[in-house]
Amino acid sequence: QVQLVESGGGLVQPGGSLRLSCAASGFTFTSYAMSWYRQAPGKGRELVAAITSSGGTTKYASSVKGRFTISRYNAKNTMYLQMNNLEPEDTAVYYCNAGFSVPIYAYWGQGTQVTVSS
Repeated sequence: QVQLVESGGGLVQPGGSLRLSCAASGFTFTSYAMSWYRQAPGKGRELVAAITSSGGTTKYASSVKGRFTISRYNAKNTMYLQMNNLEPEDTAVYYCNAGFSVPIYAYWGQGTQVTVSS
């Protein structure tokens, strides 16, 4: 079955960096676009960044453009999110899923907590 395992979150000061990873299994990873989502306390889940199956096209939410970089390593069925110049507003649980604009799978992993605070 589909498994999505997010990791790499933590507590970081404003201006700091983190690199998130998403390990995928149970589907043909190389055939699917992939995306990062986040959910802040009391808010809905929002799309943060997406990448096509080949990695040739990416898109970002306006709030993270220029600070976050999405990438993928198809040989290892893994996707990444490099987050630089983090802001307190980036505090959220980050999730991954297949798809470029809407999540394909109803299944969500446990997510990884990112907390940006001084």
